[in-house]
Amino acid sequence: MRHEHTLARLAIYGLLFLFAALFLMPFYVVIVTSLKTLPELRQGNMLALPEGLTFAAWAKAWGTACTGAACEGLRPFFMNSVMIVIPSVLISSGLGAINGYALSQWRFPGSEVIFTMLLFGFFIPFQAILLPAAQFLGFVGLANTIPGLIIIQTVYGIAFCTMLFRNYYVAIPGELVKAARVDGAGFFLIFRRIFLPLTLPIFMVCVIWQFTHIWNDFLFGVVFSGPDSRPITVGLNNLVNTSEGVKEYNVDTAAALITALPTLLVYIVGGRYFLRGLTAGAVKG
Repeated sequence: MRHEHTLARLAIYGLLFLFAALFLMPFYVVIVTSLKTLPELRQGNMLALPEGLTFAAWAKAWGTACTGAACEGLRPFFMNSVMIVIPSVLISSGLGAINGYALSQWRFPGSEVIFTMLLFGFFIPFQAILLPAAQFLGFVGLANTIPGLIIIQTVYGIAFCTMLFRNYYVAIPGELVKAARVDGAGFFLIFRRIFLPLTLPIFMVCVIWQFTHIWNDFLFGVVFSGPDSRPITVGLNNLVNTSEGVKEYNVDTAAALITALPTLLVYIVGGRYFLRGLTAGAVKG
């Protein structure tokens, strides 16, 4: 019986290893392709390891080994994305936390209607707001600018952040708020002293979700950006689809990896809070 149990576990682990290998195979191919030279790529063996480590494709994709006005690499687009993502994530998460706190612990007439309207705003597709958003940015003089993109990404993310924080704060006993109010604490003092110390798991969920969404966004970036404010997804698209002569697949894969690295690092740093924050508040206790 014990022998059969061991064989069953080995079979399960072997199957899981096979599925993991199949899942990671494209990632492996992208990495080794980015480390190869063009003569190696012409040999046609995608799975073969590079003959020697060379980061020339990475340097060209980034822009340090590029010459000419048409070959600037991803560096300026990367910095644009950083300037867009950081304030957008922090502002939308902060406003979502305050909104969720107010809607969960400070009920008032119409609070449920407001929350329903916020949820409705979250499910509005991107394409439906492109024209009114473009008109608004033009009216306030922020069209094709980084501040304009920050406003668009922040406003679109507030609804989702509010939903996350509201569902999380609902599980916190209301007696804590009542006791603090009896002691004379106000709205922001209660939020700062009671709720903020408990917010880290759901805050990391919100940050990871917003960071991933904003960093990987292409539609808003290509519609609302100008020549000096394009995010990295637009830069990646331009680099991959602009080729002079021979197609350099090693440069394209290196550029794709550079684009993906920030989101990967965010998941590595804050991933342990992600599942904890998602499941917290699922059951009110």
